Amino acid sequence: MPKLGMEELRRGQLIEATIASIHEDGFAATTLQRIGRRAGLSPGLVAHYFADKTGLIEATMLRIANELHAATLEKLAAAKTPLERLEAIVEANLSPLQLRPELTTAWLAFWALVPQSPRLARIQRINEARLQSNLAHALKDLMPKRDAAELAAGLSALIDGLWLRAAHAHAYGKGDGLTSADAREIARNYIAKSLGRDSPHELTA
Repeated sequence: MPKLGMEELRRGQLIEATIASIHEDGFAATTLQRIGRRAGLSPGLVAHYFADKTGLIEATMLRIANELHAATLEKLAAAKTPLERLEAIVEANLSPLQLRPELTTAWLAFWALVPQSPRLARIQRINEARLQSNLAHALKDLMPKRDAAELAAGLSALIDGLWLRAAHAHAYGKGDGLTSADAREIARNYIAKSLGRDSPHELTA
């Protein structure tokens, strides 16, 4: 009989191995055999826990999305004002943790697969909806609901774009590219100007 928690441990090992393989070998070269070797587990366990490579990729993308959601909720829990909530969302989405090279490489690979995979598209829609919902909730006490929804849509697109630009720099080692700090500062400036503030520092003042 398997030990308690062994399945969750092995699933986690296979997901970590998937992220590492995509980053180091590229998505096309990421096979169940390579993933199994990296995890120190039999490739047959992938079929046992995830059915196939598609199932493993879906589980990997879902875990990354859920980790971002958890990080966002943690920062939001410490925020006391609408402006602090906006700052928390920016920090969570554009933090160095979310721009780790191995993570960004995996996300970029997943994005390329979304148009061909309804299952991955669903995860992406959930991820996008969470971001826009969190932004709209933070903005609703600062402006009319309709305006808050429109600004949230714009901010969501900006954050995604900043993440993408920074992700390329982090994933491919471009030292002169957009950094996590640069991305957060651009987002803060946009929010401050959108809200009629003189400085992004007013978001946490």
